[in-house]
Amino acid sequence: MPLHLHRLGVGTPVLALHGVTGHGERWQVLADALPGHEVLGVDLRGHGRSPWTPPWGLEQHVADVLAVLDAGGLDRVPVIGHSFGGAIAVHLSRTAPERVERVVLLDPAIGLDADDMLAAAEDTRADESYPDLATARADRAQRWEGIDAALVDAELAAHLVPDGDRLRYRYSRAAVVAAWGEMARPAVVPAVPTLLVPATRADFVAPSWVDACRTALGDDLTVAPVDARHMVFLERTAEVAAHVSAFLGG
Repeated sequence: MPLHLHRLGVGTPVLALHGVTGHGERWQVLADALPGHEVLGVDLRGHGRSPWTPPWGLEQHVADVLAVLDAGGLDRVPVIGHSFGGAIAVHLSRTAPERVERVVLLDPAIGLDADDMLAAAEDTRADESYPDLATARADRAQRWEGIDAALVDAELAAHLVPDGDRLRYRYSRAAVVAAWGEMARPAVVPAVPTLLVPATRADFVAPSWVDACRTALGDDLTVAPVDARHMVFLERTAEVAAHVSAFLGG
């Protein structure tokens, strides 16, 4: 298996791709809300327990995901992507539409402003570590405003590891810097039936891109905005799960 895989739930396989600095186990909360589905949450290259070695471009991430499908004997599956994982899902659908049954895009990060991505990449270069668990928890709770404290604790337990006398999240900062650059590439549209779930309290999804998706997909595009911040499936799990379940069931 080219990427570390978290098998969450039991039922029809659904591949799930997390965003930058994340990990595949983060999908557990959505898997719990989707009975009848096995959510296959991968740790993307440069994240979690998957290889951290480059290259870290979209083409490599797509190749990694296809290798996961091959290794699992999965010919064609639905794919869920959040943030940068949404961008990977879109490119996957265009590269190998025969392998992607349909796509769910949860506040995807694609075609973003280049100056904003430069600023994000520069911020990522700085060290991010914590002297103790309480400091890490306070920081995560502040970043994840509106998200249940139990999910904050689960994130720390799954993703925060000792590094000398500090605590750090399990991802490559170099890979994340590269990902910000990939998110500034010109936006493309999905090539398969798509559920788009924009977070209305974030600004990742450009109206012009939604219009381009409507033009390309027509009735194969479903748009379901959710009143949430960027971590939409953690903040509004039940609402997002209802949209996903209806779409996958279709």
